[in-house]
Amino acid sequence: MTLLLIVYRSLRQHALSTVVTACSLALAAGLLMTVWVVKTQSQQTFTQTTAGFDAVLGARGSKLQLVLNAIFHLEASPGNLAWADYEQLKKNPAVKTAIPIAAGDNFRGWRIVGTVPELFSGVEYSAGRKYTLTGGRFFDPTKNEAVVGSFVAQQLGWEVGDTFHPFHGLSFDEHGEHEEAYTVVGILAPTNTPADRVIWTPLEGVQTMSGHNPAAATEISAVLVQLRSPTAGFMLDLMYNKQGNRLTFAYPVGAIVGELFAKIGWFDRVLTLVAYLVALVATGSVLASIYASMNARRRDIAILRALGAHRRTVFGAVVTEAAMIGALGATGGFAVYFALLSGVAHVIRVQTGVALELAVWEPVLWLCPLAMILLAAFGGIVPAAKAYRIPVAETIAPVS
Repeated sequence: MTLLLIVYRSLRQHALSTVVTACSLALAAGLLMTVWVVKTQSQQTFTQTTAGFDAVLGARGSKLQLVLNAIFHLEASPGNLAWADYEQLKKNPAVKTAIPIAAGDNFRGWRIVGTVPELFSGVEYSAGRKYTLTGGRFFDPTKNEAVVGSFVAQQLGWEVGDTFHPFHGLSFDEHGEHEEAYTVVGILAPTNTPADRVIWTPLEGVQTMSGHNPAAATEISAVLVQLRSPTAGFMLDLMYNKQGNRLTFAYPVGAIVGELFAKIGWFDRVLTLVAYLVALVATGSVLASIYASMNARRRDIAILRALGAHRRTVFGAVVTEAAMIGALGATGGFAVYFALLSGVAHVIRVQTGVALELAVWEPVLWLCPLAMILLAAFGGIVPAAKAYRIPVAETIAPVS
């Protein structure tokens, strides 16, 4: 109890330096936890976000670009493929479901994707979950109608019955407006997938829209594929990628997305290095803060020694004080962590439609605070050693 009382009084007496040092530790802890959780959560969530499909068939090009375009609606299409290619794939006995899509238009930056009603009626975008509506109905494939993703509807303030004119291209250009007017007939329930950021329309309407190349009427951007077995994927990979030279079969989707994280792994390492450096600087600040106050505490420590306090008690008090500063910083780190994680998750949600799980517990959430406390305690060893060696008689002797 005496030890804790000494520590408490010291922290209160040096409140300003304690708060500043604890804040630097909180920043380090929050940054480390955020970097680790975002890296882990992003890789896990993105590789599992397949929209319910095993593979994508598209024009010859990068598999990653094809998946990002067809599944995540982020990249431009590497090219188009003929309707006959879709028909041939659909008839393959190894294929369970084949859904054609056509992209190339937008509304004020929100991507418009043409597809067939089977996407909504026969596909589970994740295990046990099919697309549902919060209002309206699914579009009639013969009419200029649209089903709008939940995030698009929220951002544009659209409701069932609203109308709009598409714009040509994937980037908004006010001079590229099409003549056709589309009516919103349904709003998708939130899925926390890229589908929430898309305006879905009938495939034929996109193919034959005014201003498009005449060849577009017989072409599509990609085919989303569900397979009957993993073996079928390797067979089709051999047929399209190894033996053919005109189309690309991107399989499996999750592994291909994993390649993206492998390519940007250097960025994670840079952020982690920055967080480690912040942690080291924060540890140094603990050392500097307590060490700098030793001169002011010399007489107090000497008096404690004269009253019977052992050297090890003084040493333990300083180390405990440093550990307490670390504990304060670790606690504040959770506030920094939740603020940073919420901001990053919001940006990812806006840009990709994918939602991170903010409430998931990761081992780093207890390992990092513990490490901060240990580092702070380690930083207190040097000033504790200085306090240990303070001579009692010389320090409390009156100045002549």
